[in-house]
Amino acid sequence: MFQPTREQARKFFFDTWRQYREGTALSALQRMALEVMLLHPEYQALLDDPDAYLEQDYTPESGSMNPFLHLSLHLAIDEQLSIDRPPGVRAAFERLLTIAGDRHHALHALLDCLGEALWQAQRLGEAPDERMYMECVRRHIQT
Repeated sequence: MFQPTREQARKFFFDTWRQYREGTALSALQRMALEVMLLHPEYQALLDDPDAYLEQDYTPESGSMNPFLHLSLHLAIDEQLSIDRPPGVRAAFERLLTIAGDRHHALHALLDCLGEALWQAQRLGEAPDERMYMECVRRHIQT
């Protein structure tokens, strides 16, 4: 499993954004990341300034969302949907999409659940609980 450092992950986003702005060819993964970046214009100025944001800390106490975590969670969800893992996530996403009527809004429902599952796993020092994750997704479908 590829586990980049915080700096490597951030440089990936910065480099992808720079290459996009320069019109340079992107890899398949970079194209996926770019799609996510284009969904989030609120992060684009940050992506233009790696010197200012490469080492920026985003803590819960600061009250601001970590944009790199957010973009990374989007990529993780894209991967989950492409392989339907956990099983049933693709069908659940299609239901969320029907309910929400907006792809980005439906993705954010999954993102909320994935973020919660990862937080719980980190807190407990365990692997993420796919069952808990899918229960959260089902709750989003029911509301």
